[in-house]
Amino acid sequence: MNTAAPAPPVAFVRTARWHRLRVTEVRHLTADTVAVTFHVPAALRQVFTHRPGQHVIVRHRQGDGELRRCYSLCPPPYAPTTLRLVIGPGSPDGFGTYAATRLTPGDHLELSAPTGAFALPELPGAHHVLLGGGTGITPLAPMAAHALRREPACRVTLVHSAHTAADALLADELAELKDEFVDRFTVLHVLTREDRGSGGGPLAGRLDAAGLRHLLTALDARPGPDTAYALCGPAGLVDTARRVLAEEGADPALVRWELFTAGDTAVRSPQPASPGPAGGPAPQPATPAPGRGEARVTALLDGRHRTARVQPDDPFLLDALLRAHPDVPYACREGVCGSCRAKVLSGQVTADREHALDARDRAAGYTLVCRARPRTRELTLDFDA
Repeated sequence: MNTAAPAPPVAFVRTARWHRLRVTEVRHLTADTVAVTFHVPAALRQVFTHRPGQHVIVRHRQGDGELRRCYSLCPPPYAPTTLRLVIGPGSPDGFGTYAATRLTPGDHLELSAPTGAFALPELPGAHHVLLGGGTGITPLAPMAAHALRREPACRVTLVHSAHTAADALLADELAELKDEFVDRFTVLHVLTREDRGSGGGPLAGRLDAAGLRHLLTALDARPGPDTAYALCGPAGLVDTARRVLAEEGADPALVRWELFTAGDTAVRSPQPASPGPAGGPAPQPATPAPGRGEARVTALLDGRHRTARVQPDDPFLLDALLRAHPDVPYACREGVCGSCRAKVLSGQVTADREHALDARDRAAGYTLVCRARPRTRELTLDFDA
């Protein structure tokens, strides 16, 4: 997944190749959320070397189709090279439910290589303020551990919004990290569906703009030249936090964020009620441009040129490309994960809700084919750029 805010340039790893890995542990974190650990054979250790904030795509075949889901790599603090994913429930017939109820050690899953540009800025001695909602904690926890161990002069404050104390993922691991870095690491849980008793404990209530401003002051985390922010979670929480930080004068270059789609609890892509034509969520119907006819798209992927015909009733470019070339990379179909990012070399596209692209990406000519439609009869894309 691409980060949706300015970040240091990070090369995207193409996800057309899949690696079959054996599950070694499935541990329930909550009633419907599991931590899945994989064995990485020696031949693939370099492939799965990752940094905090990156994610992989899981491909799960079922019947005649397949499901693809994006998950943050979330190794425990005491084993940073471990390949572990935290998988939540999603919709009743989605992959999250399968993982929580049927996946067992010894099973195999297909994973892409790690990718994504969500990362903390290089800012020696910084105060890193991390805000996560629900399973938005999964990329933030390893980012916190990495920063604390790599930067002896930094401070990290992590605020996690969850429904109840039972839903506060990774709380035990974060408590152990707090014990290790007691002077530099602060963890605060905000519970949205529990009342705070007279005995204190986690804060209660929804994190609205007023609540966020209060927290920034209480945690000594207001914007400044040495304060950086990383946000991950549902759109409502991330949008509110970005607005508050902008109003408080935060440097946009020091605010990194990653978005989960509305209603998503564990992955960057939504858990659909039923697979779409290519095994992912059914795309939203598009309104064809008046008089729009057939278009021809040429795509460069893995050094090879592929061609496809885009029909007037194709919702997006991705649908036409997958019809001709099933190995075209994608995951969420919602413009969130960035897996289908491509550079427009010639021709023009129109697109909306490209959450995984920032202003620099768009200025450089990138688009997300899961959200793009052709505006010209001929179009050339480069997935390798």
